[in-house]
Amino acid sequence: MLEGLVQDFQLTLPYILRRAEQLYGHREIVTRRPDKSFHRHTYADFVSRTKKLAVALGNLGLESGDRVGTLGWNTYQHLEAYFGVPSSGLVLHTLNPRLHEDDLDYIANHAEDKVMLVDESLVPVFEKIRGRTGVEHAVVVTEGGDVPDGMVSYEDLIGDADEADFEYPDFDEKQAAAMCYTSGTTGRPKGALYSHRSMVLHSMMAAMGNTFALSEADCVLPVVPMFHVNAWGLPFASVLVGAKLMMPGPNLDPASVLEDLEQEEVTLTAGVPTVFLAVLQALDAEPERYDLSKLRAMVIGGSAAPKGVIRDYKERHGIEIVHAWGMTEMSPIGTVANLTTEMKKLPKEEQLEYDAKQGYPVPFVEIRARGDEGFVPWDGETMGELEVRGPWVASSYYEAPEGDDKFTDDGWFKTGDVVTIDRFGFIQITDRSKDLIKSGGEWISSVELENALMAHPAVSQACVIAIPHEKWDERPLAAIVLMEGESVTGDELHVHLEEDFASFWLPDAYEFVEAIPMTATGKFQKLKLREQFEGYTSPKS
Repeated sequence: MLEGLVQDFQLTLPYILRRAEQLYGHREIVTRRPDKSFHRHTYADFVSRTKKLAVALGNLGLESGDRVGTLGWNTYQHLEAYFGVPSSGLVLHTLNPRLHEDDLDYIANHAEDKVMLVDESLVPVFEKIRGRTGVEHAVVVTEGGDVPDGMVSYEDLIGDADEADFEYPDFDEKQAAAMCYTSGTTGRPKGALYSHRSMVLHSMMAAMGNTFALSEADCVLPVVPMFHVNAWGLPFASVLVGAKLMMPGPNLDPASVLEDLEQEEVTLTAGVPTVFLAVLQALDAEPERYDLSKLRAMVIGGSAAPKGVIRDYKERHGIEIVHAWGMTEMSPIGTVANLTTEMKKLPKEEQLEYDAKQGYPVPFVEIRARGDEGFVPWDGETMGELEVRGPWVASSYYEAPEGDDKFTDDGWFKTGDVVTIDRFGFIQITDRSKDLIKSGGEWISSVELENALMAHPAVSQACVIAIPHEKWDERPLAAIVLMEGESVTGDELHVHLEEDFASFWLPDAYEFVEAIPMTATGKFQKLKLREQFEGYTSPKS
């Protein structure tokens, strides 16, 4: 083999930090504090503070590869952790504070987090699991409040560090940089462990013209939380190109989002349908109030955006919706629904059909779908389970051999999503394996709810399915068969579940039925149950 004569340049996150220091010191990072006031500073300030964080973490005596957990909103301090942790040879581990405390406890212990960076407003969440974890150093990001006993102030931590002690590291691009855990929809949550190389390549892909077309001239508002698969990689990609960042903090109400979009002249934003549906309703109520003329794209992912929402944004407000799809195991971006030149020649209604699909694979992600009789043709009709591979797709789960069946013998990842693929390479998700429910961008396991319900002494059988919800897209409905001679109310079952599940997991409705359709092998026939409750909508809409 004749090798090319090119330099062996390692793709690591410190390179992105150094580029920001050299080229983009003038660009701005804005954060909306919990009290809705604004904090402003520059990339130069960001780089300086990030270096101090890296030094401070090193002073704690951590070893290369140790995990640093975060429980935080979208803030400038969390952005510092995004780069400071990996640049010190440690692994960034973002935890979702919306999960039930038992899942958070399990995740923090499984990842073996040594340090936890916690936003002041999320200290109560951390306190519930603190004594059950191996966290050695708890650091609170305060907004002027008191530091709880046993914790140290983030500002004191970095204030005691000398920026001059920081040296840009030169480590292998395959070294672990960050990790995120799945939502535990099929068993315990599982960790996806990302390398520096995978995250740099993912950032380059996200900035490409056929993806989100990011540049230094952009202002990016990541509405998607930084604990949701690294805010879909947008913070990393934005720093790579030097884009201005508008960080919303915990303020995701429509008024705050719209104020941020207008005041900071945001050009690209991204989040789940739930948030942007509320924003659309606020825009419709006062169509002349906000000037969003700078906004060139609104990326929606996490769950499908309804065609009506896509149409309404475009026709009533001139805002383009870009549909995207991905998974924790994919870092997460896998497909983007940017219409091709050929599609743009189609009638408007046909274009809308493609806007509402999940899109074609981004560069370096390959897709295929496998049906009962092998790989399915790209005809837009034949369904199969989607399989993917690429340089930022997981090759296995972290310390979780029970997840090995999610990977094929030839190295592809089995997504669990049932799709069709059309002649343009656009995928459309038609169903989900394991009967998962996705509510407001969050996964809910019907199986776990069913097992918990059937643990109640009055319940013989319980089957949980998704029902439509105007705001949250899907919500759980529980069909219940009672034990002979027993009685229980829906409210009592609700209380029964409250101790073990996050509030958003709890069913919106409990329907008592005489029998649940069963397959010949004794499994719940959920397709039949869905047909039985066809047209049923959540009573909490």
